[in-house]
Amino acid sequence: MHNLSLGYSPCPNDTFIFYPLVHGLVGSPEFSFSERLEDVETLNRLALSGELDITKISSHLLGFIRQDYCLLRSGGALGRGCGPLVVSKRFNEMGEIKGKRIAVPGRYTTAYLLLRIFNPELDNIVFLPFHEIMGAVASGEVDAGVIIHESRFTYPEHGLKKLLDLGEWWEKETGHPIPLGGIVAKRSLGKETIATVDRMLKASVEYGFAHPGEANSYIRAHSQEMSEEICAAHIKLYVNSFSIDLGTEGEAAVVTLLSRAEAAGLVPRSSEGIFLP
Repeated sequence: MHNLSLGYSPCPNDTFIFYPLVHGLVGSPEFSFSERLEDVETLNRLALSGELDITKISSHLLGFIRQDYCLLRSGGALGRGCGPLVVSKRFNEMGEIKGKRIAVPGRYTTAYLLLRIFNPELDNIVFLPFHEIMGAVASGEVDAGVIIHESRFTYPEHGLKKLLDLGEWWEKETGHPIPLGGIVAKRSLGKETIATVDRMLKASVEYGFAHPGEANSYIRAHSQEMSEEICAAHIKLYVNSFSIDLGTEGEAAVVTLLSRAEAAGLVPRSSEGIFLP
């Protein structure tokens, strides 16, 4: 029996994806999982210190952990029309926030990476938990914020305006969907174990699509502050065919993101492949 530590977030897209796997509805009797639910930036830091066997991470972090972790082809958050938004209460255009205080949801988040690729001069950064950013912008604690997750549905309720959709900008700039996050596995687990986990994860996503509603109580238990409608919209936006398998389009998107990050000096250059050979 292999017991693997597994990290993912309490966000509806992750609980939807992992519910079948951690509840034994798919998988292999040879494997069990000890799950740990944390916000994505905490998961990023756990991966950076090598504390989890399998975990969700921001795609940005891949640039720092390629020596120890490889990216799986299933379970990720990648798509079109789902990128981070830059919002403000006081300002109306991106050119107005240069030098201003901008809140982002963590040092290793893809949201932060996209902002820096878009304009490296936007460097007066305040790191805050993602759920605190809209309040900080609304109160004037910061001048603008980069919001993710369900915030993209609710920011108008806080009196905020969208200055830029970073995902939309990325899609126009590169032609690729935006790779927000993915699932990584420790290379030390070995090719056979990693391949098996990837197959189980794919089966977990497929099970979720085939049994809509079955995981609702589990999803809602971890997203109590979200309405049922927001939960459903969240899943619809972030769980898609790329979550089943990245495919060549998804792989190209991840490679392009890290190549751009390397060229901008935002992640270390590396000859290590992103995926397991």
